[in-house]
Amino acid sequence: MGGLAMEEMPLSALFEQARKIHLAASESGVDQDVVKKGCEMFQKCEDMIGKLGLFSSNETKEDISTTNLKYLLVPYYLAELTEKIIQDDRIQVVKASYAKLKEFFSFCEAMELVPDEELEASSRGGSGAPADRRALKIARFKRQKAAEAKLLEIKERKERRGRSTKAAALSTPVEAGEEDIPDDDSEEEREAWLSSINLAVCKAIDLLEMLKREEEMLSAIKERQLKDGDDVFSRDALDDRTKKAETWHRDAAARVQYSNPAQPITCATFAQDVLEGRASVSQGHEHKHQPLIFGPASIVGGPLSTNRERMIAQVFQPSHRMPTMCIEDAGLTEMNIMNDWQEQTKKAIEEATTSWYNDKPLRRKEEDEEEDDEDEEAVMKARAFDDWKDDNPRGAGNKKLTPCG
Repeated sequence: MGGLAMEEMPLSALFEQARKIHLAASESGVDQDVVKKGCEMFQKCEDMIGKLGLFSSNETKEDISTTNLKYLLVPYYLAELTEKIIQDDRIQVVKASYAKLKEFFSFCEAMELVPDEELEASSRGGSGAPADRRALKIARFKRQKAAEAKLLEIKERKERRGRSTKAAALSTPVEAGEEDIPDDDSEEEREAWLSSINLAVCKAIDLLEMLKREEEMLSAIKERQLKDGDDVFSRDALDDRTKKAETWHRDAAARVQYSNPAQPITCATFAQDVLEGRASVSQGHEHKHQPLIFGPASIVGGPLSTNRERMIAQVFQPSHRMPTMCIEDAGLTEMNIMNDWQEQTKKAIEEATTSWYNDKPLRRKEEDEEEDDEDEEAVMKARAFDDWKDDNPRGAGNKKLTPCG
């Protein structure tokens, strides 16, 4: 089938080949020739679908067969591949992709595959309360996650069934006539394609909004260029800007060898001002952030002398406590606390590990003195016992042992 030309391939094979290209382009970057080939394949699929008359405007999703459900995704796949084409005139690519997405959305709307809340939002043209738009995006995100989970569940179910079928075929002999019986998974396949269409609808709505904003930005840039008389950005201007930046960095690297280093910047607000050219590094940047006070200028600027003035100043105060220091000051304070804690811990560890060494001579001296005292007491006791033995010889008190007793 791979050797056949595009015109000779049937619709199912052509769709699968184009779908593989779309999957590869979605997961990783592919060559532009491959992307354009995929677009041509999907355009050929559209022509074949139109000639075969697979879909009708008076049909719903229940009227479409399971085999033809997947061809509803052809405009969506074509729009996504078209958006990945790289060319000089980006506006034409955006417009072509936007038109295919609108075609896909309109067809899904006719097939009753778009939720009612999305249809209401589309009829309003994107205008509405911020809370309503946020709730709509959250609901769309939940539908997208549910569709992805459903597709994953169906895939795992098919894999488990395939493994069990293979194991059963290896353990049980196949009788004659049973090897050609297909699996009855048409309902599962229909459920999988409906979930894929629901997922594509959610992604198409987000992609429509993104392409609309991109087209507005590109149109504004093009109008600005035409107004200034420049159709495209000048390459010479870009090269000149690059050379100036390289020269500035080279001169700065040469000057830093002979200049004193600047005081480190500890305030993010001042650092942003320096980067954007609103301040110089040499300027002082002691940012003492005071809590904001809301209210009339006459009350905020002067002292609050009376109770009435204090009550007036508190009218427009926020409901939460205002910060008393900036994030940089809080970080420096925590760093100082951490350094003090580390120094105390280090000192305690040093005292704990060196005390036994410093106390060892003292304990040894005390032990030697105790041993000396015990030796003297033993000597005195032995001498006293020797004196007593001299005064009392052995058997001196037993008169019965004497000859004349």
